Amino acid sequence: MRVAIAADHAGLELKEQLTRATAAAGHAVTDLGTHTDDPVDYPDYAAAVARAVMSGKAERGIIVCGSGAGASIAANKIRGIRCALAHDTYSAHQSVEHDDANMLALGSRVIGPLLAEEIAITFLTARFTGEERHVRRLQKIEDLERLFAGEA
Repeated sequence: MRVAIAADHAGLELKEQLTRATAAAGHAVTDLGTHTDDPVDYPDYAAAVARAVMSGKAERGIIVCGSGAGASIAANKIRGIRCALAHDTYSAHQSVEHDDANMLALGSRVIGPLLAEEIAITFLTARFTGEERHVRRLQKIEDLERLFAGEA
């Protein structure tokens, strides 16, 4: 799978570890930064990963910041992105299986690196079930995106 990954300065170290782990698991990883521990703004990196996913350059994305919350909020502002904040494997696979999540947000100050690797791999190997109830719910999410974009 093609995966885009990025982090702010708080997530730099974990992003680098996740980049190695996902590549070792057989995924094609594109690292979109940051590459230093100089302070940067997480919305810029969440947007970079979201653009890669929406353009088809990546099938899924992973964004890391201190808590994961800010990056998730920023990514979810982009139409078509469904970014799950997950700090456990259940949430990681369930967000894909039921909600067709295409991005994962992780908090480097919330979970340890080995758990983060497990969560990321779980997220990347999960598949959307396509069950009618899940498709129906995703349609409602798309309807909300259109409604609040002034298209309804």
